[in-house]
Amino acid sequence: MTKTLNKDRAIVVFSGGQDSTTCLFYAKQKYEEVILVTFEYGQRHDKEIEVAKAIAKEQGLEHHVLDMSLLSQLTPNALTNHDMDIETNDDGMPNTFVPARNLLFLSFAGALSYQLDAKTIITGVCETDFSGYPDCRDAFIKSMNVTLNLSMDQNFVIETPLMWLDKKETWALSDELGALDYVRNKTLTCYNGVIGDGCGECPACKLRQRGLEQYINSRGEA
Repeated sequence: MTKTLNKDRAIVVFSGGQDSTTCLFYAKQKYEEVILVTFEYGQRHDKEIEVAKAIAKEQGLEHHVLDMSLLSQLTPNALTNHDMDIETNDDGMPNTFVPARNLLFLSFAGALSYQLDAKTIITGVCETDFSGYPDCRDAFIKSMNVTLNLSMDQNFVIETPLMWLDKKETWALSDELGALDYVRNKTLTCYNGVIGDGCGECPACKLRQRGLEQYINSRGEA
């Protein structure tokens, strides 16, 4: 029998980066209760977990950190193999792609949501400004929503507030939520582990910085 889920409670898949932190503030504005879940999967730098914990504490939110280290055992990639240089593979896919990552993350977020009676799962995946990852596509998220509901006989809702936003528009959303400076200074997007504006050299930093500059210029600021 389908259990009654709390429509005022949302779980945010949270990495401590720009996108998921923007989703955190989006969730805080929309839902009465926000819970964060972070996955530790042997990512390139442990600082990501530290940043996620720090933001959760500052925002006074319940925070779950789940061990997903098995991901690093399944396939070599530049996010879990710290000795690999970040580059594009022959098939055009960045070697930062971790196969099945969002599939597993959303499965475990769904299991946590079931236990905590949370109806909504929020993730910051985006099909507009992304690196070609197939598990960031809207079609995948919709299929995953159906799969979660069938697997647990539930009516979860997976929300993707950033799905059709480019990085400029994501910065605009954080500004609308009153969190632009917070997101800019306290989040970690950089593959090299530099908080805030980052190293300026890795693909994640370049994408983030280009969007920020476009947004600032659109407001007519220096």
